[in-house]
Amino acid sequence: MGFVDEAKFFVKAGDGGNGCVSFRREKYVPRGGPDGGDGGKGGDVYLIADRNLNSLIDFRYHSHFKAESGTGGKGSDLHGRGGKDCVLRVPLGSVIKDAETGEVLVDLTEPEQVFLAAHGGRGGLGNARFASSTNRAPRKATLGKPGDECWFRIELKLLADVGLVGLPNAGKSTLLSKLSAANPKIAPYPFTTLEPQLGVLHFKYTDPCIIADIPGLIEGAHLGVGLGHQFLRHIERTSILLHLIDASNPDDQPLQDYQTLARELAAYNQDLIDRRQLIVLNKIDLIDEERLEEVKEQFSALGLQVLSISAEDETGLDALKTLLGDLLEEQRAEVRNDLSGS
Repeated sequence: MGFVDEAKFFVKAGDGGNGCVSFRREKYVPRGGPDGGDGGKGGDVYLIADRNLNSLIDFRYHSHFKAESGTGGKGSDLHGRGGKDCVLRVPLGSVIKDAETGEVLVDLTEPEQVFLAAHGGRGGLGNARFASSTNRAPRKATLGKPGDECWFRIELKLLADVGLVGLPNAGKSTLLSKLSAANPKIAPYPFTTLEPQLGVLHFKYTDPCIIADIPGLIEGAHLGVGLGHQFLRHIERTSILLHLIDASNPDDQPLQDYQTLARELAAYNQDLIDRRQLIVLNKIDLIDEERLEEVKEQFSALGLQVLSISAEDETGLDALKTLLGDLLEEQRAEVRNDLSGS
C-alpha cells in the first residue's frame, strides 16, 4: 500500500422513515383514534480529523459511504428509530472540496475537528400529528425526506513544522533517518523517495517537531515534471523550509541547485519565498575544507543561514538540531505573542 494524498468520494446521508397511518381500537374513541407514529430521522455523514492517520489509502478501495436510513413509524404512537450516523476519520490536514465546483468547504487542521458532510433526511409525520377538532380520524401521513448526497474531493496537505526539500539524491532520506526514527528507503539513485515521509525530531528543552521529506524536485516540477510536483502541496503548511544541497557537486553546481529549488517553489506558490529558509550543505565528508569554503562563499551573498553537515557520518547534526529547535521556538513565541495581542 502506498501513500495516497488525493481522492474523490461519494457520501449519502440516510433517508427519513415514513410516517404511519394507524388507529387505536378503543371503545368510545371515534374510529379508534389516530395513533400513527413519526418516521425516524436518517443518519448524518461526518468527517473527523484524526492525527493518527497520514494517508488517504482507505479511499483508494472504498469511495462510497452511506449512513443508515430511519425506520418507519408504527401504530400505538411508536416512532421510528433514527438511522445510525456514518463517521469517516480522515488525516489531519485534509482539505475537503466540492467535486464539481472545486470550492473549498473545510480545512481540517485541528485534531478531532468535525465536518458535517451530509444531513440525514427528516422523518415523515404520522397521522396522529394531523388530528384536530374537525378531523378526528385523519388518514394522512407524510413520507420521510431523502438524505443529502454529494461527491467530494479530498486533498491531504501534511501538517509539518519543517519541510525538507532538495534535488534527487541530495541525501534527504538519509538526513531524515538520522534526525528522527523514520525509516525511509535509501539508495544511490534518483527518486528513491516516491512519497512524502514524516519524521519526529525530539529536543531537550522544547516541544518536538514534525519533519516532512518531500520527493526530489527537478526543473519544471511545478508543471508536472518528475515526481515532486504532486507533493508540493505538502510544504505549504510548513513554517521552515530546509534546503538540502549536495556540496560535493563540482564548480557552482551547489548554488545552481538551490536556485532551481527556489524557482520551483516560487512558481508553485509565491508565498513560500517568505518562509524561514535554511540552507544545509550536505556530503561535506566527500570534499576538503578548501572546497567547502568555496561552496559557502557561493551562498554568502544570499543573506540566508547556511549550515554544513554530513548526514552519512552525522557530522554537524547536533548543531542542526540546536538551530532548528531555536528557530521553531522563536516562531512559536511569535505565534503566542500574536494570539495574546489579538
